[in-house]
Amino acid sequence: MTQHMQMTGRPVISSTGLFTPEESITNEELVASFNEYVRRYNEKNADAIASGEMQPLTESSVEFIEKASGIKARHVMAKEPVLDPNVMAPRWPQRSNDELSILAEIGVKAARDALERAGRKPEDVDAVLCAASNMERPYPAMAIEIQQALGIDGFGFDMNVACSSATFGIQTAADYIRAGNAKSVLVVSPEITSGHLNWRDRDSHFIFGDVATAVLVEDAAIAPEEHWDILGTKLKTVFSNNIRNNFGFLNRAYPEDAGGPDKLFVQEGRKVFKEVVPMVAQMIVDEAERIDIDPTSLRRLWLHQANTGMNRLIAHRVLGHEANEDESPTVLDTYGNTSSAGSIIAFHLHSEDLQEGDTGLICSFGAGYSAGTVFVRKAG
Repeated sequence: MTQHMQMTGRPVISSTGLFTPEESITNEELVASFNEYVRRYNEKNADAIASGEMQPLTESSVEFIEKASGIKARHVMAKEPVLDPNVMAPRWPQRSNDELSILAEIGVKAARDALERAGRKPEDVDAVLCAASNMERPYPAMAIEIQQALGIDGFGFDMNVACSSATFGIQTAADYIRAGNAKSVLVVSPEITSGHLNWRDRDSHFIFGDVATAVLVEDAAIAPEEHWDILGTKLKTVFSNNIRNNFGFLNRAYPEDAGGPDKLFVQEGRKVFKEVVPMVAQMIVDEAERIDIDPTSLRRLWLHQANTGMNRLIAHRVLGHEANEDESPTVLDTYGNTSSAGSIIAFHLHSEDLQEGDTGLICSFGAGYSAGTVFVRKAG
């Protein structure tokens, strides 16, 4: 990279990167495991259930999962323990302080993919933002760990805005470019969501999957010939208890409940659906108009991958018609909900076919509530 090139202060997406775990769990495998857990639970507590002291657990089904979410499979970092009715959580050996943490490890793999696609060396990058829904520890930051592993001379920090972490990270990176405080920023989103999912909860046991993504945001002056101009970004948060996770270091202040189900992912799905869809659709339309884009002219929507029904309704309100798979691609069916990484996976896998001048939208929404929009145009 030419070090003395005049910067423009105009942010672009130079490339993206993706790491996908090798192991995948189908709905059939997940349901078999869950229903065996239910059978054992009901058998163990048969007397209490018969007397009315306890309620029996209800089995899950492939039909229920696919109707509720559109998810058919999900990648995970540790398949066997998740499917073991005696465990139903990821398991791997604890790493020493001298070893790369598992979240940093997959983040590095996604980051290297993004750097390679842009023809960029680590020493060209100024900053690493690790934007994800769950961090491995409070400190040292995973971003600094990733920075160290890649050999980047700059700065890094972690940021958590749940399912909108990546889009919030992209706007933050874009603002550094706009202000002239950086010329090249990596936004890395390692999401091992299998760690915070309650695999014993019928209403949510099917939702999440593991993955890592990276987005390289740079000044237009140094971007590769083929890149995406960032036309506008908008962030929004509205407080809601409808998606919640109470895990934190202060749990030890009340040890009697430190392992309670609220320390894992909990949501009121129907309320989330009803409240988030209109909020996000209106946010997209308003921001499009603000930056002088006709929302119905958007070539493609890369929406947060949480629920096919939500995406269908949001896309319809934005485009003015029922969106097809080309206009609003889905990765949810094979990846599951990957929290902040979902819209980035969709963009990574379904953007190369667009033509120069095509305009699209990367959009996230989730816990907080939080929502982020990144309007982009293909340059070549």
